[in-house]
Amino acid sequence: MSIELRSAVADDEARCVELMSELKSATGSRPALPVEDSFRQLVTKERGEIVLSVEDGEVLGMAAVSYNLAMRYGGEYCQLEELVVTPNARGKNIGGLLVQRIVDNARARGCAEMGLYLVETTEHNRPFYAKYGFQPVGTELRQDLTT
Repeated sequence: MSIELRSAVADDEARCVELMSELKSATGSRPALPVEDSFRQLVTKERGEIVLSVEDGEVLGMAAVSYNLAMRYGGEYCQLEELVVTPNARGKNIGGLLVQRIVDNARARGCAEMGLYLVETTEHNRPFYAKYGFQPVGTELRQDLTT
């Protein structure tokens, strides 16, 4: 069968939460806060969006992005927040299809730039992202505000 890329809808929430759990397990990131409000804002494309990869009715991967506003761009830029492909679907270019779709969507929306962050456990993905035009820029600093 063919792979379909589509925007997530409200009924996809449970599957998206499952995919986030897989991502968190693979990257060793901290547990998520409740996702209901953020999921709704992404589904409505108010603050971002989620694109799903579906084959034979089964969701095999997702990409979630946020759209942020910055004066330096005179408008919006896009940030890839999460990209996850199920282990059994790897090797089908699903990650590449999802990345290309979100880049295309951000460009169509008028975003000036798109970025993403690699953490230590995902640094090995740098060559993958380079294939889609991503280049290293600067160093990120963060502060955890949940504690």
